[in-house]
Amino acid sequence: MKAQAITQTAIGGGALSVIRFICVVALTFLGLLALTFFIGRVVPIDPVLAVVGDRATPEQYEAAQVAMGLDRPLIVQFFSYVIDVLRFDLGVSVSTNRPVAEDLARVFPATLEMATLGIIIGVGLGVPAGVLAAAHQGSVIDQVIRVVALLGYSVPAFWLGLVGLLLFYATLGWVEGPGRISIFYDGITPVVTGLLLVDTLLDRDISAFQSALAHIILPATILGVFSLAYIARMTRSFMLDQLSQEYITTARVKGVAEWRVIWVHAFGAIRVPLITVIGLSYAGLLEGSVMIETVFSWPGIGNYLTTALFNADMNAVLGATLVIGAVFILINKISDVLYRILDPRSR
Repeated sequence: MKAQAITQTAIGGGALSVIRFICVVALTFLGLLALTFFIGRVVPIDPVLAVVGDRATPEQYEAAQVAMGLDRPLIVQFFSYVIDVLRFDLGVSVSTNRPVAEDLARVFPATLEMATLGIIIGVGLGVPAGVLAAAHQGSVIDQVIRVVALLGYSVPAFWLGLVGLLLFYATLGWVEGPGRISIFYDGITPVVTGLLLVDTLLDRDISAFQSALAHIILPATILGVFSLAYIARMTRSFMLDQLSQEYITTARVKGVAEWRVIWVHAFGAIRVPLITVIGLSYAGLLEGSVMIETVFSWPGIGNYLTTALFNADMNAVLGATLVIGAVFILINKISDVLYRILDPRSR
């Protein structure tokens, strides 16, 4: 009976945690909806004028305003906006004359693919670099890694992108230029996931895969440099804190191998905060790739958002902003779940 009561209590606690998690996500998303809606109402851009043009008559302007529902009270407009978003209706883009949801579904995989490759590069190089810098604190290795991380923070993305194109594309010819794939392969690969590297492999078109890889490697590496700088600095900071703890001194006194002290004991203790850092860095790459996409003519959400801003296309601007905010929420919540899995004390 006691075991049954404990099991029921555990199930009830788990259900309560799931309900609490869903409520937090829902409230956060509602706040995001409110923020994007009211930003769309206070910016000095008239969405009606963007539709009818500046030569429209007052009667045409008023008719378009009524058709768009902008003549109703603000609170009514907000609830209508929430209902439309829940139905995945983000309006029609003035720039493309297509539903914004369709546009975002088309451009977001390009950003996701580049940011994912960028975070893989950032984690693959940043974490070992941070651990190495902490293990050799004050040495030449430490100083070099800290300088590289500082440069990664300081150098503007658009400048690094232009220099990369000039050096590796125009001069050395090691990579392909702007765009996502060569014109010869454009539109040939069937769209399955929207991730071009994956779709070309699924289609078993190796030449198209090589073309896509040659186009993505430079912008993804530049994004990786920015994530590497942040991840390396945070990893170094976490490791220095752990390496000064008494249990590390005890392990060394007992004769434990230095590599085991660093990679098993110290690094094992920083996995949880490091997951949060990586998650935030990944979300930042998805959101902050606007300059890189502009420089490389990358058909992603950043380029789409920039074009929408120049065209005063508020439906597209708000839709893209909403998607980016939702990605931040999703990645943060996934980080929280992983945090709880890896650290039983947080449960």
